[in-house]
Amino acid sequence: MSTGTYTQLLDLACGAFLLAAVVVLWRRELVAIVRTFALQGIALAAIPLLIGLHEQRWGLIAVAAGIGALRAWVLPHLMRRALAALTPPAGEEHHYEEDVSEARETQPLVNVAASLLTAAALTLLAYAVARPLVALHPGPATRALPVGLAVVLIGLFVLATRRRALAQVVGFLLLDNGITATAFLAASGVPLIVELGVSFDVLLAVLVLQILTTRMRTAFGTTDIDDLRELHD
Repeated sequence: MSTGTYTQLLDLACGAFLLAAVVVLWRRELVAIVRTFALQGIALAAIPLLIGLHEQRWGLIAVAAGIGALRAWVLPHLMRRALAALTPPAGEEHHYEEDVSEARETQPLVNVAASLLTAAALTLLAYAVARPLVALHPGPATRALPVGLAVVLIGLFVLATRRRALAQVVGFLLLDNGITATAFLAASGVPLIVELGVSFDVLLAVLVLQILTTRMRTAFGTTDIDDLRELHD
């Protein structure tokens, strides 16, 4: 693979990776958010794949395959199951408004327009913070380093502003995706055993959060974090 082609494809993958995080802030339907997260997993897997192909590192290509399987299929599948458990199947008695509210982020703490403006500001902040790091070793991967940092900041913003438990799970996974992308772009990849360990930790965390989300819906009739705080008070 030529350097020009590698640079263009890497920039395209990083652009799609950042765009997916912004779309998560834009959309309110949890189904669409989970679908967007799956697409971001594909973009994330493309980053180590391109680096591995360019540098002829077959271990990194294996890591990319594992990331694609976990973050583009397994984790979205688990979140879809959790979302299906929050809404009763057709034919059962249910309240329409409650079911719609559980399937949507109806009242985020920050509205969509302000969220998108905040995402733009966080992206600019990431580019400003990463400038000294990029200057140390300019290259196609390190020049894309601010994208990983921007997704980390956007993931933290989603965690802080979304009220549905499942939306906060997506925020946690955005944060983890951003950290993973930053590691690949800054160090041209991580050892396979390290990525496997991190991936199993993330998978376990999502399984636990899926169980907790379902139990919250069963016990309290909602997954709105603010409502649960009111119950505590």
